Amino acid sequence: MNFKLSCALALPRPPIRHFFPAAALLALLLLARAPLALPGDAPGWMHALVNAPLPPHDEKTDAVQLYFEEILVVQPNGKLKEIDRAAYKILRPGGRGYGDFTFHYDNETRISNLHGWCIPAQGKDFEVKEKDVTERGLDNFELMTDVRLKIMKIPAAEPGNIVGYEVEQEERPYILQDEWYFQRTIPVAQSRYTLQLPSGWDYKAVWINHPEVVPASVGNNQWQWNLTQIPEIKPEEMMPPWKGVAGLMIVSLIPPGGGSHGFLNWSEMGVWENQLLQGRLNASPAIKQKVAELTANRPATPAKMQALAEFMQKDIRYVAIELGIGGWQPHAADETFSHRYGDCKDKATLLASMLKEIGVDSYLVPIHTERGGVTPNTPPHIGSFNHVILAIHLPDGVNDPSFTAVFQDPKLGRLLIFDPTDEITPFGSVRGALQDSYALMVTPDGGQLIQIPRLPTSSNGIARTGQFTIDPRGVLMGSVHETRVGDAATRQRAAFRYAEKETDKIKPIEQIMSYSMGTFQITKASVSNLNQTSLPFGYDWNFGAIDYGKIAGDLLLVRPRVIGVKSSGLLETKEPRRYPVEFEGPQRDTDTFEIKIPAGYAVDELPPPVDVEYTFGSYHSKTETRGDAIVYTRTYEIKELSVPVSKAEELKKFNRIIASDERSTAVLKPASAH
Repeated sequence: MNFKLSCALALPRPPIRHFFPAAALLALLLLARAPLALPGDAPGWMHALVNAPLPPHDEKTDAVQLYFEEILVVQPNGKLKEIDRAAYKILRPGGRGYGDFTFHYDNETRISNLHGWCIPAQGKDFEVKEKDVTERGLDNFELMTDVRLKIMKIPAAEPGNIVGYEVEQEERPYILQDEWYFQRTIPVAQSRYTLQLPSGWDYKAVWINHPEVVPASVGNNQWQWNLTQIPEIKPEEMMPPWKGVAGLMIVSLIPPGGGSHGFLNWSEMGVWENQLLQGRLNASPAIKQKVAELTANRPATPAKMQALAEFMQKDIRYVAIELGIGGWQPHAADETFSHRYGDCKDKATLLASMLKEIGVDSYLVPIHTERGGVTPNTPPHIGSFNHVILAIHLPDGVNDPSFTAVFQDPKLGRLLIFDPTDEITPFGSVRGALQDSYALMVTPDGGQLIQIPRLPTSSNGIARTGQFTIDPRGVLMGSVHETRVGDAATRQRAAFRYAEKETDKIKPIEQIMSYSMGTFQITKASVSNLNQTSLPFGYDWNFGAIDYGKIAGDLLLVRPRVIGVKSSGLLETKEPRRYPVEFEGPQRDTDTFEIKIPAGYAVDELPPPVDVEYTFGSYHSKTETRGDAIVYTRTYEIKELSVPVSKAEELKKFNRIIASDERSTAVLKPASAH
């Protein structure tokens, strides 16, 4: 179907259809031409499910999908006709939402024969006809789009009842490919896909996250795939994106004579993407003048590149206008420059045009905003990506140390990855969510799948130091200095965009403190380098906390780790982990806290040092006495961004060790007793 490219940091646009079910193909096609049901009566295929066994599920399952079907009829002129059917059984009150369905369509798609039904456990069927469906525009980040929604609400979607729908639609696709999403977040009893091709046409089916299934031939140039008892995908914290774990079959349609067809390799997809760029990179006189103006006082090429990138981040607003093929094809560079706005592919195209004016080549890179959405095993298809960034060729001799997001291409040489839509990440770097991701680099020769570089752990993290005093009553007072780089800095800068009052700027500090102690009062706070994205972001604050030290007889118990939580209860669940753990990006945090020992006290006992090394991360801490102070130092690193299920127990142990260290206390005793 005609997916369009959702850009920036937004979620991908959903498919035009919803989910759906069949019997023999001929009977189904006849059914599609006949009235879908008598008034108020659900069709026979739904009533056949009333006594059907449910798929395996547990007592917490809100609903199950009894049936899903897609029938795709390819016409000789390349138009597609699709009939979809779906039915759900509501099991618990939390499943009422499965009676609400949303159907997307645009100017290239016509929806017809849209009906919905409810078969109650007792009583007469309920029917929703197309005239009862609500229609509205897409509520999204796009300023203008031809995508519209039909919203159907099935009455009486209550526990024990069955709800379902049928829909028929026609479209002329940009690319002859189709996707069969057969897996859900709830169990599925049966899912079916039927393909009918014109004479002389062929297809290629590729399976993702599921073993290949051989179709049954159900007629002349007609095939059918059937799956039963499909387990649900239960959401887990920090799991890969849906596209990275859900079962999917991608069908590329191949007409006779080698004409336009579904992508069979990444190079073909790159050729298609490159054709969309033709004539759109040309620089107008206004663009040429602006490039000269921005780079006039910057003789070195890296400085020129940075000036153009900053212009794109600060002066070109993100606004999406996606009509028809505009969901995939960028606007011309001159158009984006004149309006001073565009979406991700528009901004990348304009920057590529401006870089060309200083003699620097660059290439558009479609990518998914969540790592794991595309893997080396993902077949090329139009729904793979939802964002566009840029790969910029670094001229010989350019070795700027601030350019960290660099990879070596065998043919094109050193390339710098940059996201023109990301207004906060400095030029030369790339945010963690894109690192290690697979993306399509579009060149005049076609396309190739590349892996975005993973930056060193030092590129992202928090360095925190604190100077404190504690008195015999356990009152802690002191100051904290904190610097942040990478994503740790951009998160804070992004948060301050929405700070309406000066007092709002203290809230992130309050949140940091609240994770580490119950009672505290911030007496002074300041922020540094808020808008200077090329410099580390900084916090400085003073605070006091009563009852920080705990009195036990004549002993005073003090936690050396004053603030900051690195441990996680992520894997402390009853059910075993099903999917890899995805970290946001590489990370290196350091803490150094010095607590002055109160007069009349001496150290009686200190926590032992901790040294833990795993392939995915490391943790080192040490508590020692230096003069009249307790000094606590630690380093926390995340080195691998995806931790497989096979290492889940190691990760759980890693977090438990950190949690134990974070709770540990130093024991102070009156000096005379000591």
